[in-house]
Amino acid sequence: MTALPENGTLQRRRLRGDLSASMIDGAAFGGMVGFGETYIAAFALAIGLGEMASGMVSSLPLIAGGLMQLTSPTAIRVLRSHKRWVVICAFLQALTFVPLLIAAWIGAIDSVTLILVVSIYWGTGLATGPAWNTWIGTIVPRPIRARYFANRTRVSQGCVFAGFLISGVLLQWFTTLGLQRVAFTILFGVAGACRLVSAWMLLRQSEPVPLPPGMRAIPWKRVFHHLRASSGGKLLVYLFAVQAAVQMSGPFFTPFMLNKLEFSYGELTGLFSIAFLAKVVSLSFWGRVATRTGAKNLLWIGSIGIVPISACWVVSQHYAWLVIAQAASGMFWAAYELAFFLLFFESIAVEERTSVLTIYNLLNTTAWVMGALLGGAVLFHFDLSFQGYLVLFALSSLGRLIALGLLLRVPRLIVDSDEMGVRTVAVRPGSASLDTPVLASLPDQTGEQG
Repeated sequence: MTALPENGTLQRRRLRGDLSASMIDGAAFGGMVGFGETYIAAFALAIGLGEMASGMVSSLPLIAGGLMQLTSPTAIRVLRSHKRWVVICAFLQALTFVPLLIAAWIGAIDSVTLILVVSIYWGTGLATGPAWNTWIGTIVPRPIRARYFANRTRVSQGCVFAGFLISGVLLQWFTTLGLQRVAFTILFGVAGACRLVSAWMLLRQSEPVPLPPGMRAIPWKRVFHHLRASSGGKLLVYLFAVQAAVQMSGPFFTPFMLNKLEFSYGELTGLFSIAFLAKVVSLSFWGRVATRTGAKNLLWIGSIGIVPISACWVVSQHYAWLVIAQAASGMFWAAYELAFFLLFFESIAVEERTSVLTIYNLLNTTAWVMGALLGGAVLFHFDLSFQGYLVLFALSSLGRLIALGLLLRVPRLIVDSDEMGVRTVAVRPGSASLDTPVLASLPDQTGEQG
């Protein structure tokens, strides 16, 4: 007779432990992004690898993450567990900071090795996404998901912000003391330690259902049909075009600021901060807009708003003007991402969302790399000149404008929510941050109108 109450108590205790561990995982993961990934492009410049290498290290490695996800279903079946795959990848990602820390200490690493190390960082990082989404959905009870993931997102984003803000101050201070290499060594050491904490918290969480029933992978034939026929597919085509246009310029803002405009690390961090804060703070406002006017209208607001952002850097390079441009960038990227995630993932059947997330990430990272390669070709043509950067920024805005034509093909959709949880996996001056959705924060129902 006492077994049931004791069982219930144990389950509640385990749930509280899981939720606390997941919250700490989110905070530590955010710290890793803020202290480490945000400044890898600046590190490439600091050790003399050049502007092109700095841009490529911010973009090319992402394709490794998109491709490694394709191995996730097989690995999960072999390990018979989503948790084991996520934990293994998390520990491996933490280890990628070891060669970065050594390179910072000795002040040397060749560009190929750096890109390889960062590729492993992104491969192990993004490969956890779909599996983690499935796993966390079996842990967090449905009635508290919306509130819990909203809080977790805020905590994680707060740690991202604190991480890159503290890093910027440290870099500025140590550079004036002639200890720039020491600063990068500290940053990469702290970032690696944060990911180790994150991995340990993942290990501590339970796994109620190692292989949830009903989850199914989508055959590639069906994927291509989906891309041709569905509203979600039309959104993906638009996403691909926008991201390619954005990433023509995105990876090259950091070398432009540090080498061409000769900004200090403090000024660089200031622009990072403005965009990121504007994005985070405006999300609740855009959620209310989505409730009143619909997510499709919000997507139009965000899509139109991000068009001129890159071209703003052509108009003027005065710091005060760039602060305004970055604030606008953060606000409109928040609108764009919130609307896109709501429209796209609510148009997908619940049991297929994890598989579709893999497809989304692969196409997204492929667009990043293609855009970066195109942007690099433009810069190379102009011999990495100041004028070449301005041409690149203008072309990026033009590409975003042209992509709006694809948005006209997307039908009107009805969604049931006005917010969702996200994981911030990178901070970028051109788009404030790179986020991936937490699928468990979405409701189960979907709707569509022609």
